[in-house]
Amino acid sequence: MAKKVITTDRAPQAIGTYSQAIEANGVVYLSGQIPLDPISMELVSDMRAQIHQVFRNLAAVAQAADATLADTVKLTIYLTDLANFGTVNEVMAEYIAEPFPARAAVQVSALPRGAQIEADAILVPQR
Repeated sequence: MAKKVITTDRAPQAIGTYSQAIEANGVVYLSGQIPLDPISMELVSDMRAQIHQVFRNLAAVAQAADATLADTVKLTIYLTDLANFGTVNEVMAEYIAEPFPARAAVQVSALPRGAQIEADAILVPQR
């Protein structure tokens, strides 16, 4: 199996031992994105802004893989407070249209750099 590393400067650079995404056998696996501004590498402010930044980061990595968020088949969202789940649904609908991907949302005790949200995705590009 050949693996292709996907990278872009339009999303935050990896802050650990991982790739922004890997493509294998036509499937693209996007690493978790937290709400870092890709230029400053600083967290954006409030929760709604954090959710938007996460989806912008995922979209940028998807584009680097010659895909879009419409190609998402599985999305996992990690939240430090599930009370924000309704806001996630509202914002997500601005980035991904029906048919929506399979999805899981889990509450975690903490995320890197004090983020309130992280999301990763699996894409099957329709090229």
